Amino acid sequence: MNLRYGVLGGGSWGTAIVKMLCENNDSINWYIRNEEDVSFIKKKGKNPKYLRSVNLENKKLNISSSITDITKKSDLLILAIPSPFVDEDLKKIKHLLSKKIIFSALKGVVPTTHLIVSEHLNKFYKIPFSNIGILTGPCHAEEVALEKLSYLTIASKNQEIGLKLRSDLCSNYINVKYSKDTMGVEYAAMLKNVYAIIAGICHGLGYGDNYQSVLISSCVREMKKFIQQIYTTKRDINDSEYLGDLLVTCYSSFSRNRTLGNMLGKGYTLKSAISEMSMIAEGYYATKNAYELIEKNISEFKIIASSFEILYNNKNPKKIIKELSVNLD
Repeated sequence: MNLRYGVLGGGSWGTAIVKMLCENNDSINWYIRNEEDVSFIKKKGKNPKYLRSVNLENKKLNISSSITDITKKSDLLILAIPSPFVDEDLKKIKHLLSKKIIFSALKGVVPTTHLIVSEHLNKFYKIPFSNIGILTGPCHAEEVALEKLSYLTIASKNQEIGLKLRSDLCSNYINVKYSKDTMGVEYAAMLKNVYAIIAGICHGLGYGDNYQSVLISSCVREMKKFIQQIYTTKRDINDSEYLGDLLVTCYSSFSRNRTLGNMLGKGYTLKSAISEMSMIAEGYYATKNAYELIEKNISEFKIIASSFEILYNNKNPKKIIKELSVNLD
């Protein structure tokens, strides 16, 4: 099976995906919104804004600021556009999507609809779930840039396509796992950002490793309960696409969601914390979506509820975390 890949998005994750695909493919289509960035990459072979140390193989890249052009030339699209902007760009190519295979590399929700990307694509763009897949971690773009051994998960109901993408992403520094649990994997990718914000807040408040270990173990149990209520199937929450992704997002200094939480714990207002970050923390939007799904059972999902109280009800982080700490086990 020959697939023409198109990567939509020129941020750190989009750049990392392009780097990985170039290991095994001779031609990659790449949409980057900013024409100046496109010109810079074509001249210098580097992304001027993200993962600037990565040498990009220009001879393998067809880069354009026209999302229509890139979509027309691609069979399989990988979405790596930040969630606040993804729908704006998708609307431009709505008429071209019906026969495309689409993999979401976003780890959050579409803010305007509060839906995970696969549900948004199905509901508003009529893309069948059989043509939708998920590309997730545990993996940070920054470590891909350094070619440190990293792990990905490809989730798809279509095994042939899933295994093809898996093969095309594998390399001496990238291991890729295939899963059929698309819904579970995508919700896990959403929830881990919510939990990473709380972990960051606790770090900013001065809580130590002992407390963090109890917090994360509670997050694992809460994640398992949440995903099982959304979509019941046989899964092991301790597998890397669930627990592993959660751990790296909660503990890593590369995690933008943990960074946002850390700033809030240190006393930043939400507005000032977000304005200082150069990248979007998907957990902010994911928290609202998760809360709306568990609103009638808040007592069963204390950590998600705590994140919502801090981010959306402007509650004092120190007070909320102290209340949460009493209820952890």
